[in-house]
Amino acid sequence: MITTITFSHHKGGTGKTTSCLNIAGFCVLAGKKVLVVDCDPQANATAGLGVSPESAQKNMYDVFMSRVEGFPQVKISDIIMSTQAGIDLAPSSLDLVGAEPYLYGIASRAEVLRDALLPLRQTYDFILIDTPPSMGQFVINGLFAADHIIVTLDSGSFALYGVGPLFTIFEDVKQDLGKDLHVDMAIISRWGEGGEISGSEPEIQKTGDLVSWLRSLLAPRHAPTEKEKIAEEERAMEHERLAGMLVEIGKKFPDVHTVPYSPEIYEAQKRGMPISHVAPESSAGCVYKSIADEVMRWT
Repeated sequence: MITTITFSHHKGGTGKTTSCLNIAGFCVLAGKKVLVVDCDPQANATAGLGVSPESAQKNMYDVFMSRVEGFPQVKISDIIMSTQAGIDLAPSSLDLVGAEPYLYGIASRAEVLRDALLPLRQTYDFILIDTPPSMGQFVINGLFAADHIIVTLDSGSFALYGVGPLFTIFEDVKQDLGKDLHVDMAIISRWGEGGEISGSEPEIQKTGDLVSWLRSLLAPRHAPTEKEKIAEEERAMEHERLAGMLVEIGKKFPDVHTVPYSPEIYEAQKRGMPISHVAPESSAGCVYKSIADEVMRWT
């Protein structure tokens, strides 16, 4: 049986696509057969695997519209393409925006994606679903099709404010669809974006000693100038904010991972490849490999 994993958050810029593709990449390197389903009209997962969204003759728009009376029947197997990373892709394009209004007229609109994926159960080890930054029909379809849910968060000041509404949305979906939704993992992206905090440090994964470890980084090597003192105080405040954020998120999710800011991620994206294929030994690459190893135990 395949394992279907949906990446979700109603905010943009939280690293959903980045996490989806990088986990998929390490799963492929481990010998797994992986399909990425791009359910975002922005088509970032499609472009992130080196495929131009305009190049595919058929895409997820056609799959969703197959459930609408009068439209051609297109199976998801009809649109799947191979990519240079070895990950199979069900591509998206901006056309997908036009499908959502039609879905509201379908009684079983939340089940379209799940039903489309059923014939693939003998084909793949993992299906990873990238969803848009919203709570529209494509996200609901992704949640309904999922065996596991990964929530992605950024490390910004307002990240915690989005967690409460997110759980409220999940509870609403649970009540409307009758499906119990459990978040299995949270991934905090761009941790320490200035490069001062590395998510690959073993201490960063432990909340108990995190504050003291962060403070130890600030020990001056010489008598600081007034400007240096102010900069150190600002860094200390930011480090303590991140430490507090990690503790609070750890209370809400069963498993939390921090992925450090890494310029190699953006270099990989420009090349249309996951970081597993470009810079697997980078700080972010090491963390994503660890996450992928954990995800592969979900089968």
